[in-house]
Amino acid sequence: MSPETVSPISTYFRVCDGVRVRFADTKADSDTTVLLLAPWPETLWAFRRIWASVSAVGRVVAIDLPGFGHSDGRPELIAPDASGAFLAGLIDEWRLGAPHVVGPDVGTAAALFLAAKAPERVTSLTVGGGAVRFPIEAGGALKDIIEAPSLDVVRGLDARTNIGFAVESGAASDSEPDVHEDYVSAYDLGRFAESARFVRQYPEQNPVLRDLLPAITTPTQIVAGRDDDLVPWSNNQYLHDHLPNSEIHPLDAGHFAWEQAAEEYGRLVAEWVSGGYERSVQ
Repeated sequence: MSPETVSPISTYFRVCDGVRVRFADTKADSDTTVLLLAPWPETLWAFRRIWASVSAVGRVVAIDLPGFGHSDGRPELIAPDASGAFLAGLIDEWRLGAPHVVGPDVGTAAALFLAAKAPERVTSLTVGGGAVRFPIEAGGALKDIIEAPSLDVVRGLDARTNIGFAVESGAASDSEPDVHEDYVSAYDLGRFAESARFVRQYPEQNPVLRDLLPAITTPTQIVAGRDDDLVPWSNNQYLHDHLPNSEIHPLDAGHFAWEQAAEEYGRLVAEWVSGGYERSVQ
């Protein structure tokens, strides 16, 4: 494992199921483990502003999912159901027990498939900001990518310019150049188009997920920005309507709520994993 050190999170690489996964791990001696799934098109650095809040209540492990961030990927793994299955194996192999999974954005679908297929691997979920609704409701560039006739259209985009613009509100290039570059470099050289395979699976997989949601009894907290123009709020309300043991918390933020409303986001996660999740169990 080779470390990359950019405060406050040190990242490493470890192979799981033949895939090199970038991760961070506080290695705290705690009965509580929180597994953070990085959003797209960002990396696990997206959690830098909530890191202290969440680390205060247990061990924190953060990963870039296969095909996202700086983790390697295989085409067949870059899909919601496949990511969920991968997570079940990772949790087992890395001996994480049954962590509290925090999966914003693309992590939402992956975490829900994980909870549906391997509920014993998860204690609770914090999700939101993922276009999981069916019929699909997405806006802006996300809608364009989902509906593009082929990946070649996505490959034709200037990924560095487009991603730089997209993540500017979460990590500005002038004030956080290292974080900004970590995001942009993660999807350069064709990686953005490959990662787009995930959201392009939504038309086929969202109906499958819709049928699974009522049977997911894992306590679930839905946290997202109410002013998200990429993933409209209807996606979060949809989850709350279909999941039997859920709470919903709209934040005064856009898509990158974990950065734009980090204080409240971190507080909600910390309170939830510290025992708040138990109140949603019916």
